[in-house]
Amino acid sequence: MIRPEIDSIFSKPSPDSVMAAGRLRGAPRVMRLIPFLSLVWLGWIFGPAIFNIGVEFGRWLWPTLASLPVFLFLYWRGYSCPRRHNLWYAVAIAALGAAVTPFNPFAETYLIYACAVAAFCVSMRLSVGLMLAMLLLYSLEWLWLGFPWPYLANAVLMGLIVGIMGLYQNVVQRRQAELRLSHEEVRRLAASAERERIGRDLHDLLGHTLSLVALKSELAGRLIGRDPSAARREIAEVERVARDALSQVRSAVSGIRAAALVPELASARLLLETAGVQMEYWRDGRELPSDVETCLALVLREAVTNVQRHARANRVEVTVIAGEERVVMRVRDDGRGGVNARGNGLTGMRERVQAMGGELSIDSARGHGTAIEVSLPMPPSHGKPAAQGVQATPVPRHAGSHA
Repeated sequence: MIRPEIDSIFSKPSPDSVMAAGRLRGAPRVMRLIPFLSLVWLGWIFGPAIFNIGVEFGRWLWPTLASLPVFLFLYWRGYSCPRRHNLWYAVAIAALGAAVTPFNPFAETYLIYACAVAAFCVSMRLSVGLMLAMLLLYSLEWLWLGFPWPYLANAVLMGLIVGIMGLYQNVVQRRQAELRLSHEEVRRLAASAERERIGRDLHDLLGHTLSLVALKSELAGRLIGRDPSAARREIAEVERVARDALSQVRSAVSGIRAAALVPELASARLLLETAGVQMEYWRDGRELPSDVETCLALVLREAVTNVQRHARANRVEVTVIAGEERVVMRVRDDGRGGVNARGNGLTGMRERVQAMGGELSIDSARGHGTAIEVSLPMPPSHGKPAAQGVQATPVPRHAGSHA
């Protein structure tokens, strides 16, 4: 009966915990490591030995050593527990520091960690109030013990700085979660609208045709006994109507499978914003054939997915330029580069482009980002500029927050 509770304490973080939020795809990688990297400052608690004042605090070592495993457990739980429990672990860490301080004044280090944990409470007002209360009560204890106040001022200042940094990180995580939810909602609504459109199209397309087939089949059944030639004509008409319907269904399915470039650019920008990546794109106003536009949209989708999953980039540029004979799309990022030309879906990209008679080139030097260029031929009947000439449509947009 106790085992599930123990597993919940020591197993993976709670889904709404600080640590789980840092592990989500798209979260800044540096923020995932901050709770662990911050532990390097824990060595400051051995200040009596570092500054050779252990003689004045002769009993500092054993209380300090005994407090370390308790602190590590509370610190882990503070970042892995549900956010509604953060304040209790912050208070527990601050109380641990207050208990050890009479033996070791460098236990003020625990107070700074308590401020870091308190920054991730369910509301910013609660976080700020809790940090100020802990700092005030600890200051009163410090002054009551008669320790030098300049050291207290240093601890309070560091606690405030660490707390403010934690509050900023908390705001960033919340905004990223909101962007992620909005992206999922946009995709859900788009899929729902597409299903409704497909249903209406198929109803309009097949409703009349199937009714006509049923009527003519019924008529042929009545005529087959007394007028076989008329029945054969009706059956031939049923066959013609069915073939026309089949042709229309194939055309409709081709339209459903097609992907437009402008919506794909908007979806790519939203996806990268969710991952904290700035995206800028530029395309001219030239109309593209549906098959060319679909090919570019699918290549763009694959390229942006690779950036979001593998590139560790901060910025992405997408450019689409249509000429009289060819259309060129470039996708460039400033990530880590070193992309394998046979991996990350690039083989499928190349095959899709080559099937259209185009070319795909990849420049991905390690440490210098990745540039993908797609060149597709334009049919002779297309490539005419818009009514007012080639109009640039720059739409720069960057993510609302970065780590």
